[in-house]
Amino acid sequence: MSARGLVALGLALLAACESPPRGLGASAEVISLPNIVLILADDAGLECFGSYGGESYSTPRIDRMAAEGLQFDHCYAQPLCTPSRVKLLTGRGNLRNYTRFSILDPDERTVAEVLQGRGYATGAFGKWQLLGAEHYGEQAGTGTHPRDAGFDRWCLWQVERLGSRYHDPQVDRDGVLETVEGAYGPDVFVDALLDFAAEPHGRPFFAWYPMALPHDPFDPVPGAPEGQDRAQRFAAMIGRVDHQVGRILDGLARLGLAEDTLVLFTSDNGTHQSITSRAWGREVQGGKTRSTDAGTRVPLVAWGAGVADPGRRCNDLVDLSDFLPTLCEVTHTSVPTDRPLDGVSFAPQLRGERGAPREVLTQYSNPRPPGSRRNPRARWARTKRHKLYDDGRLFDCVEDPDEEQPLAAEQEPSGLREQLQAALDGMPDEPAHLRTRK
Repeated sequence: MSARGLVALGLALLAACESPPRGLGASAEVISLPNIVLILADDAGLECFGSYGGESYSTPRIDRMAAEGLQFDHCYAQPLCTPSRVKLLTGRGNLRNYTRFSILDPDERTVAEVLQGRGYATGAFGKWQLLGAEHYGEQAGTGTHPRDAGFDRWCLWQVERLGSRYHDPQVDRDGVLETVEGAYGPDVFVDALLDFAAEPHGRPFFAWYPMALPHDPFDPVPGAPEGQDRAQRFAAMIGRVDHQVGRILDGLARLGLAEDTLVLFTSDNGTHQSITSRAWGREVQGGKTRSTDAGTRVPLVAWGAGVADPGRRCNDLVDLSDFLPTLCEVTHTSVPTDRPLDGVSFAPQLRGERGAPREVLTQYSNPRPPGSRRNPRARWARTKRHKLYDDGRLFDCVEDPDEEQPLAAEQEPSGLREQLQAALDGMPDEPAHLRTRK
């Protein structure tokens, strides 16, 4: 962003801070706030991206985005998609509000609702999977519809029905179900997002883009040669992730919105376990569903409006619950006070300030209560290097990223176990519905 643009944005945010928090009209106060595009890849760990040390795939647009923006090196998601999406949208850990896989509790308040109340036009494009589609049986329809989650417009796969997410996709477009013959789903979603961005809203917009890519099934991308094996198809899908990010950045520039838009790119969990990639000079097996770094450590790149000193890297601990308070601070919107939140704003770090980063991050994972072999229950506290589980195992995640051997007592840094145990003890109690199967 140009120096002139940064100054203008700063003055606009100062004016917004001194104005009432609501307003849907085309006032100078509302128009001055930044647009926001929040992109969430589906099943892509840190090892997939060149700017993070990935060696297997080509991601030039995301790498360039990092070079022109701010890259966070310690962002952590849940090990599976629905728990991550629930956490990101609500700013609350799974112990507070997670119910069932594919379900967002309809009593929860999302970041889209908060920004909608601020005066933002809101849209969602990509994968929903938060209502409980018809194939989920008795839980179908018990979650949250996009219109009830704060979205004015949407073009989404898997709202009430499943269908295809890739070729000839079945999408719910503002409540109308359609199959887009001859199209590729990720292209349809980005087309809809850019159409939404181009609309004359007369106010800033928030576009939530939960990607379908690169989730299994690893179907061939458009134009792929015949005979690709599974690993080659996955590599092409990572390339398509990068392509779609580039389409959004180019589209914003074409619309004259690049300097007025904050773009955030992250992922919901690690890569599928069937995929092995190369990064940091070693082979890395995908860790989706596992609580190791391969399952939970994800990219976070910030680019555009309000991001100071391009090319920086931030080593602070970040959790997906941090997005709601961060976007509240970026838009000078009051953080909800009617329920406890777990997120910590990283907006100061976007501005080049120190902020108030965590020393310890706590997480709880139980995607299919009360736990399963495929999606095991786990509860842990961690620093950037060490992790303590509630069963007493303590790991060095730098020396032992796959968590194969807990540290012996004599190997533990002094005071570390006590620090992490205190964080575990401070977590909310595990609710009954997560301990027993419904």
